[in-house]
Amino acid sequence: MGRKRRGDAIHGWLVIDKPAGVTSAFVVNKARRLLNAAKAGHGGTLDPLATGVLPLAFGEATKTVSYIMDGTKKYRFTVRWGEARDTDDADGAVIQTSDVRPSTDAIEAALPEFVGNIEQIPPDYSAVKVDGARAYALARENKELVLEPRTIRIDAFRLTAEPDADHAVFEVVSGKGAYMRSLARDLAMRLGTYGHISELRRTGLGPFEEAQAISLDKLEQIGHSAPAAEILLPVETALDDIPALALTEDEARRMQCGQAVSALKVARRIPLKEIGQGAVICAMAEGKPVALARFEGGEIRPIRVLNI
Repeated sequence: MGRKRRGDAIHGWLVIDKPAGVTSAFVVNKARRLLNAAKAGHGGTLDPLATGVLPLAFGEATKTVSYIMDGTKKYRFTVRWGEARDTDDADGAVIQTSDVRPSTDAIEAALPEFVGNIEQIPPDYSAVKVDGARAYALARENKELVLEPRTIRIDAFRLTAEPDADHAVFEVVSGKGAYMRSLARDLAMRLGTYGHISELRRTGLGPFEEAQAISLDKLEQIGHSAPAAEILLPVETALDDIPALALTEDEARRMQCGQAVSALKVARRIPLKEIGQGAVICAMAEGKPVALARFEGGEIRPIRVLNI
């Protein structure tokens, strides 16, 4: 028999405005303590230097984290021209310098080359695995690294400000797996100089936006005056892009026991024409999600049961 988790069984999402200088794990642990939550996790790690949208999942919401990780991401960052750093951000050591400072026209002309499906080599200081070890661990030991390029998607890359000759501010919309540090590094090299990220902020992730985010200090204030259920977003918030399907009480009970439900019976009540074989749906009953399920061979089969 498994050991019972300490804390309250609370379920849902909370968007924290992560401060600079702390890890994503630190934010999760502090929020869990403040809400006395039994279980918590986060969607999409942010580097210690980065700030902004860090969605926290509590309880059964942790089962939907993968759907957040696959979502569209939005960033705003500042590139410092003329310096390459070993981490590709301001936390690293300077390893190369250049006197070249790109013009506005040169920057604008280069940006389209970095939009669409592009090849990108992750930073040496990243969580990518190399022969079973994390790249950042090997980099800290000064071991030689050869990271393979990966195809990533950049939907938008815009220059928004140039505070001075040494700095430029950009906004990016990207898909899964894109490193902003690599994007800044590669843009600088394309422009005949070096560069690294001096400031980085995530402004959106999947359905979660900057306007929803609260600080840890604000959470501490709220946590003393309101129940967790009043400040958490519903578990299904992470599933906005997944079709919802209403089940009967009997169907929901079967689903929560790990049993499949006949798609034909459901189709007699609800049109299923737009939901094809292999599609993932969010099974709902009485306004609450009961499972993530998949259409297979005439059945709706549970993938992850949600006990809310």
